[in-house]
Amino acid sequence: MTIGAYLEEFHGLPVLDLPDAESGVALPDPAAVAWRLSSPTYNDDDEESWDAVFERFLKTVDTARVRAIVVGGWEDAYDTSSAAIVTALIGANDRLTALEAVFLGDMTMEDCEISWIVQSDVTPLLAAYPALREFGVRGGTGLVFPPVRHTGLETLVVETGGLGAEVVRGIAGSDLPALERLELWLGTDEYGGDSTPGDLAPLLSGEAFPALRSLGLCNSVIQDRVAAAVASAPVVARLDRLDLSMGVLTDEGAAALLDGQPLTHLTELDLEHHYLSEAMGERLTAALAPHGVRVVLDDPQTPEDDGDGDVWRYVAIAE
Repeated sequence: MTIGAYLEEFHGLPVLDLPDAESGVALPDPAAVAWRLSSPTYNDDDEESWDAVFERFLKTVDTARVRAIVVGGWEDAYDTSSAAIVTALIGANDRLTALEAVFLGDMTMEDCEISWIVQSDVTPLLAAYPALREFGVRGGTGLVFPPVRHTGLETLVVETGGLGAEVVRGIAGSDLPALERLELWLGTDEYGGDSTPGDLAPLLSGEAFPALRSLGLCNSVIQDRVAAAVASAPVVARLDRLDLSMGVLTDEGAAALLDGQPLTHLTELDLEHHYLSEAMGERLTAALAPHGVRVVLDDPQTPEDDGDGDVWRYVAIAE
């Protein structure tokens, strides 16, 4: 599967594409929407570039009231990194003084497959916007995220078809005292997802992110190993929500969760897109639902047998 729709909501706000210059559409209150700034990834000479879209945005919108920006496509995103986008956003930090949220790379498969999106070192954005509360990025190719300190960030989401171990270690080693929600799409080794549960050690130990209440370790080809690590991870005791969805979780990983520390304090355990047997799903529900835990078991998958004795399981988002 791939991503087939743009974000409709971000930071609790409806997403609005910046209207075309000739549209004559009246602009809304700048604080009432998340502004989507995008240009075609396969850009013709007569189409507006991302730089031009951004310049028009700065000229036509009261940027001092803008709370959220969604960066969509940019020209040749499959070959050109987000570095120039990051630089442009940083250069406008004296005008985007109310900015609380940024999402970088809201593209569908028609624009650029998730594993083709070329990212860059995105952490300078955090330094440039100390009041940022939410940050999301899509695409793992070229993504750089060394350990950083940011005292205001509450939500961090990294969506990839393959998240590199160095990036995982950088995030897990960051100092984010206000972080309440972390979601990492770990992906597959075919698309650069070479991390292991060991790379998450500071996070799983509970030493990092003291405010964390929602943890997503998603879309992973090693989901059974992730589940086994989570089953004994001290961080789980303070979570409200645990998300192990979109991966190749089997009965082995689910059994590890049941045999590990209690999960009855959770409000939700999300295992959507899984390879669990019906019996294991019933065991999980019977163990947790009576305690008020919402167990999400939607989108069950069936392994594919190629007839030669090989069984294939797939993460939800990979291409």
